[in-house]
Amino acid sequence: MRIGIGNDHTAVAMKNEISDYLRELGHEVVDYGTDSSESCNYAVYGEKVARAVAAKDVDLGVLICGTGVGISLAANKVKGIRAAVCSESCTARLVRQHNNANILAFGARIIGVETAKEMVRAWLDAEFEGGRHRDRVDMIMAIEERG
Repeated sequence: MRIGIGNDHTAVAMKNEISDYLRELGHEVVDYGTDSSESCNYAVYGEKVARAVAAKDVDLGVLICGTGVGISLAANKVKGIRAAVCSESCTARLVRQHNNANILAFGARIIGVETAKEMVRAWLDAEFEGGRHRDRVDMIMAIEERG
């Protein structure tokens, strides 16, 4: 699977560790983030990964900033994106099963690398359940269509 990853200056080290972990799991990683610790704007990287996911240049995305919130808000402005901020693996699994989240976001200032790895693994191992959840995701996408 091709996974796009993006980050701001607060998450360079975590991005590198998660990228390595994704490769260990057998995934191809496309890096859309910064490698600099110089202050930068998370919205730039959230949009880059979201556009890559929406265009199907990558299958899924992972976003990391200080809290995961800002970068996910930017990503969610791109049509077709369902970016979910998580801080533990149960929620990460459920956002994939129930919400068909195509981007996982988290905060480098909020969780440690091992927790991030557990979340990424739970999210990637989960599959969208469809059924009643499909109806709900369709409702969310209809809101997006209405603007």
